[in-house]
Amino acid sequence: MLFNWGRRRQAQSEFATPLLLEAVLLLCFGLLGSNLEHHRLMFVPATVGVLCFVMGLQNATITKISKAEILTTHVTGLVTDIGVELGKLFYWNLGEAHVSGGKVRADRGRLRLLSSLLGMFLSGGLAGAFGFKHAGFLATVPLAAILVVLAVVPVFDDFFGERVRS
Repeated sequence: MLFNWGRRRQAQSEFATPLLLEAVLLLCFGLLGSNLEHHRLMFVPATVGVLCFVMGLQNATITKISKAEILTTHVTGLVTDIGVELGKLFYWNLGEAHVSGGKVRADRGRLRLLSSLLGMFLSGGLAGAFGFKHAGFLATVPLAAILVVLAVVPVFDDFFGERVRS
């Protein structure tokens, strides 16, 4: 709904609004997460729901930005797509130029993109585990704050820019 709303209004914040919502929810998780230990029955189900929503929102954002070229729901999909491109890359086309459809060619740009996404998932997972071990739930606060800073400018421009310019 956020994407469609932004697109219909030709908003600069079409992708920033969902990102800002994601950041605010992560900020709440980071600041309130320490209460999980004291109030498990109340906070755990709500926290699981919020985190699932944030992951779905992130997946929807990447899917919309990439026009469904990249789906980040499961890392296994990234690995499968990397395998497909590697299969094309290492396929030996010798003597097959006459076959209909032409030579098999890998999309090297897509391979680089998918490999970098996989690398980011791996480094983010390691950084998250390290951060949680040393700072607990508060490890998400700086990351959420960076997202807020990145997303707030286009959102502010769309919602308040006309009033400021008038």
